[in-house]
Amino acid sequence: VNDSKKLTKKRMEKLYPLITGGATAFGTGWVFQKEIDEINILQATKKAFAEAYRNALAHCPGDYVCSDVFVDAVKELDIPAVQHSLIHGDALCYSIAAASILAKVFRDRLMREYDSQYPEYGFARHKGYGTKAHIEALKKYGACPLHRKTFIRNFVKTDEY
Repeated sequence: VNDSKKLTKKRMEKLYPLITGGATAFGTGWVFQKEIDEINILQATKKAFAEAYRNALAHCPGDYVCSDVFVDAVKELDIPAVQHSLIHGDALCYSIAAASILAKVFRDRLMREYDSQYPEYGFARHKGYGTKAHIEALKKYGACPLHRKTFIRNFVKTDEY
């Protein structure tokens, strides 16, 4: 387990059950596009981190207390723990690297589900990133309900946004 950006999708899928099976606890957090547009991407990231922390604690055994949390670059989370923000944390800290793998696998699975609902956008391939193919699909089909207004306004001119 190391920097998740250096791992293939196949390798991350293989590591996922090993990480979840060996972890004392883990949790995921998710913020939907409408709220990201309302509060901005950084605040949404912090909210998702806090939700993941609470979800992890909810699955901890007995009276387990998590007093220290290691985070990849983000600071000032709204959680009751000492926070250690590490730049390039997923390359420096096993816990951050493992969390990054879990988050990416969770996201990729969700994007494959979205791809089945909106196949014309290619979510399974680009995972929502602003690739050339994604931008071309936006220009051709317009936005779907999953698109962030703050994302698409940079690529698609429309009265709706």
